[in-house]
Amino acid sequence: MPIVEIISGLVGFILTLMVFSYLIGDNPLFRFAVYLFIGAASGYAAAVIVNDILLARIQALPLADPVLLALGLIPFLLAASLLAKLFPRVSWLGNFAMAVLVGVGAATALAGAVSGTLIPQSEAAIQAVDSRSLMGLIQGSVMLAGTVFTLAYFQFGAKRAADGSLRRNALVEAAAWAGQIFIAVTLGVLFAGVYTAALTALIERLNSLIGFVKSFLGF
Repeated sequence: MPIVEIISGLVGFILTLMVFSYLIGDNPLFRFAVYLFIGAASGYAAAVIVNDILLARIQALPLADPVLLALGLIPFLLAASLLAKLFPRVSWLGNFAMAVLVGVGAATALAGAVSGTLIPQSEAAIQAVDSRSLMGLIQGSVMLAGTVFTLAYFQFGAKRAADGSLRRNALVEAAAWAGQIFIAVTLGVLFAGVYTAALTALIERLNSLIGFVKSFLGF
C-alpha cells in the first residue's frame, strides 16, 4: 500500500474515531475534529471565492472601455464598503451595500419560491387528477387536497369577532386543521429520509474503516 494512502487512511481513521467519541459525551477530541472540519471548509470556500469569483471578475474587467470599466468596478466598491461594518465609526458606509444585498436576496428568494415551488406544485397537483382511472383520480385528489389545505394553513387573514378576538372563517379554519395533518406527514417523511441517509453514510464510513484496517494488516 502506498505511503500516501496509508497516511490519508490513518488521518481519516483517527478523525472518525474523534467524531465518534461524542457518543460518550462532549470532549476536546470531538471539538477539535469539528473545528478542523469547519476551518477546512471555510478555507476551501474562501479559496473558491477568491479564485473563481474575485480574480475571475478582475481578469474580465474591460480595461479598454472606460464606461464598462466604471460599471465593472461598482461591485468591488460595494464589497469594499461592507468592510466598513467592522469599524463602528464608519459602519454607515456599508449600509447601502447591505441594503442592496438584503433586497436582492429577498427578491430572488421570493421569486424563486413562487416560480420554482408554488406555481409548479399547484400545476402538478392539478395535472395529477387523472379521471381515466380510479387510482389516478384518488392520488390526484389527495395531492390537490394536500396542496390546498397546506396553503390554507398559512392563510393568516382573520376578522374581528363580536367579543373583540380575531377569528378566521370556519371553512378556512377546518382546511387549516387538515393542512396540519399533511404538514405533519410531510415532516415525518422528511425526517425518515434524513435518518436513512445518515444511517447509509454511517454504514459506508464503517465499511471504509473496516476495509482500511484489513488492507493495513494485510488481510
